[in-house]
Order: sequence, then structure tokens, then C-alpha cells
Amino acid sequence: MKQLVLLGGGYGNMRVLLRLLPNQLPEDVSITLIDRNPYHSLKTEYYALAAGTISDHHVRVSFPEHARLSYVYGEISKIDTKNKTVQLQDQDAVPYDDLVIGLGCEDKYHNVPGADEFTYSIQTIDKSRRTYQTLNNLPAGSIVGIVGAGLSGIELASELRESRSDLQIKLFDRGTRILNAFPERLSSYVHGWFEENNVEIVNNSNITKVEPNTLHNHEEQIYCDAIVWTAGIQPTKVVRDMDAEKDSSGRVVISKYHNLPDDENVYVVGDCASLPQAPSAQLAEGQAEQIVQILLKRWKNEPLPEELPKIKLKGILGSLGKKHGFGLVNERSITGRVARLLKSGVLWMYKYHNG
Repeated sequence: MKQLVLLGGGYGNMRVLLRLLPNQLPEDVSITLIDRNPYHSLKTEYYALAAGTISDHHVRVSFPEHARLSYVYGEISKIDTKNKTVQLQDQDAVPYDDLVIGLGCEDKYHNVPGADEFTYSIQTIDKSRRTYQTLNNLPAGSIVGIVGAGLSGIELASELRESRSDLQIKLFDRGTRILNAFPERLSSYVHGWFEENNVEIVNNSNITKVEPNTLHNHEEQIYCDAIVWTAGIQPTKVVRDMDAEKDSSGRVVISKYHNLPDDENVYVVGDCASLPQAPSAQLAEGQAEQIVQILLKRWKNEPLPEELPKIKLKGILGSLGKKHGFGLVNERSITGRVARLLKSGVLWMYKYHNG
């Protein structure tokens, strides 16, 4: 019996399961999924969990069940590609014949002193819960600093504004305008929403140091009752420690078939993989679709295609609270309620197909 091991129950490996089960998994293959949690988490919604506008069960989706699918819950300590095993803390190692690494990412602190120690995170469900406890226990009038005005920072700031109208929220952005990689129309719309809702955007910021309740922006010290870091990601430490070629961001270099260049049995999906596109749930799912096709062909000893089609991304959708949003779909900017309804619909469809 061949053993396919999936590391991480994120978007990529959920799509692998969705495509292999119940009918495409060969009779001589079994699957083991390893994760620290006994459920799939909707990471794209952690900002709302941290802000307190949705409850914990809204971001959890049950894993599927199948006779040849088993689960191991624990912390992964090492991926040993030479001996084809996954080592776990305080548990027996798990051997594999084929491995799909989808362990996601963690915060990248860019060597800013104190950032790791004195800021909160929304990179895992556990950290998002702790951030929620802190933010929602703040007294009225408290100051919340959010470092990083990418999609996560924007959605957290807007959702927190709806959750806690009494808080002072400061959103620190390195650029001259928010969302400067997007069309100016989108940037202006988001900026206007924040102005109307009394969220302060600190443009051209450069956080050089973090101390307890204090951000150092250039030479200025800014007091905050709580600080949340959303200013960049990197692959998890287990992946960064792997004996494999990495790019400048620490992501694993892969072949056109999504496996290690010198090991066709080890695939990398999602935030851990070095790809030309920015990491996203969509991209991970697109990779997973192709990985399943490659696995099926290799298991049947069939030739692989010369080239794989380019993964097509439908666009990006972001929320500004529960009623407004913004997005770029098929290179077309959309704003307002339509964008928010689209995002809600995408989320509902995902939960419907995976729940």
C-alpha cells in the first residue's frame, strides 16, 4: 500500500482531498493528513475572528472521512526527505511514499527588534483567538496599531472599526498610498472608507523598533495599547529548515510539476512554494488541482504532459466591514456592496463544497 502524506490541512491539501476522494484514490494508495488541529481553518477569515465580528465555529470546517484516510494531530519537527519520514514532537515518525507539503506561513518581522515579542498576530487560529481576547478586552478609547496595510491589515482594521467604534485605530502603511500595487480607483475608495470611519492611515511609515506599547516609526515613538503585525509572511520554520533550495523569500524552489527538482515524491503547495504569483488560497488550490493530476499519472506509470497550463487566478476580493468591499476581478475594479456580496458568496460556496 502506497502512503500519501499531506502536511497541513490548509487550502491546498483540502483541494487534494476533494479531488482524490471519494472515487479517484487508487485502491493501493492510502492517505495520512498531519495537522496540529482536528479541522480545516478558513485562514482568509482570521481577521474577523480577531476583530470579534464572527465566532470561532465560523472559521472551522470538518475534515472529510474515508476508509483509507487517516489523521495524525501534532507538531511537525522535521521533514526528512532522505529517509522519507516526517518527524513529530513526542510521537512516532510518519513514513511516506509521496509527500505534499502545505504548511502555510508565519509572520515575517524583517529583523525589526521587538516585533516578534511585543505584537499580536492573525497567522494561526490560535494566535487569532489570543488577538481577539486582547483587542476586545481593551477599555474604551484605547489605541490599536496595525502594522502593515496589505489585504490582512486593511480587513482587520475595517472589521475592528465595526466591532469597536470606541477604539482609536492607526494603520501603518509603507507606501505613499494604500494598496499602491492596485489601480488608483481602488486605492482611493479604500482610503476614503477609512477617512469616513475614522481610521488613521500612517503613510510612508517605517517601523524600526517595537517596545511594550510603543511603535518606533522613523524617529517618532507612538504609544499603542495593542499592536497587531500584518506586515509580511514567510514559510513556517519547519519548511525554512528543510534541506532544499529556497528563493530569496525562503520559499522552496519547485519544478514545473510542483515537486522538488531532485525528488519527484515531494511536492510543495501554497505559501511554502516559490511561484511567480503572490501567495493566496486561490493559487494553492490551483496548484493542488495540478498535483492531483500528476500523482494519478505517476501512480499509473503514465507519461506526464510536457507543460502544465498556467494557473489562472480569478482576482482578489477584500472586505471593508460587513457591508462594503473592494476587488480586482478579471482586471476590473469593483467596489462597494457588490464586492462584499461577491466575497461572501465565494466564502459560502467554499464552505458548501468542503463542509
